[in-house]
Amino acid sequence: ELERRAPRRITTAWWKEERGEKVFVDYNQTARDRTIASAYSVRPRPHAPVSAPLRWEEVPDARPRDFDLATMPVRFRELGDVHADMDGQLCRLEAALELADRDEREHGLGDLPYPPEHPKVKGEPKRVQPSRAKK
Repeated sequence: ELERRAPRRITTAWWKEERGEKVFVDYNQTARDRTIASAYSVRPRPHAPVSAPLRWEEVPDARPRDFDLATMPVRFRELGDVHADMDGQLCRLEAALELADRDEREHGLGDLPYPPEHPKVKGEPKRVQPSRAKK
């Protein structure tokens, strides 16, 4: 749904080479037995970026490199835990359920199979990201 609504900004393309500057939404992570980085998780990268919860007014100017192991303690001290009230923001599910029903009716988009499995067929070439494929 996000990709349909904002195709110039959002993508579900798996390979980095196909994404360009778009935001990658990995819907595969919503499947059973999948994990995602929780708020304040340090990512295993040289810069040690941190999964930082944001306030809505911060989103337009937020840059991932601004949130790392060195900057998060200062941010936390100044702003507190901006994730703390997450459960206090109640909402109703009817609109989301109606959207899912509409997409299934109009576009054939139902739930993914669990687990998502795409077995290789005989003779299928090795699956490798485009930039690593031998040319």
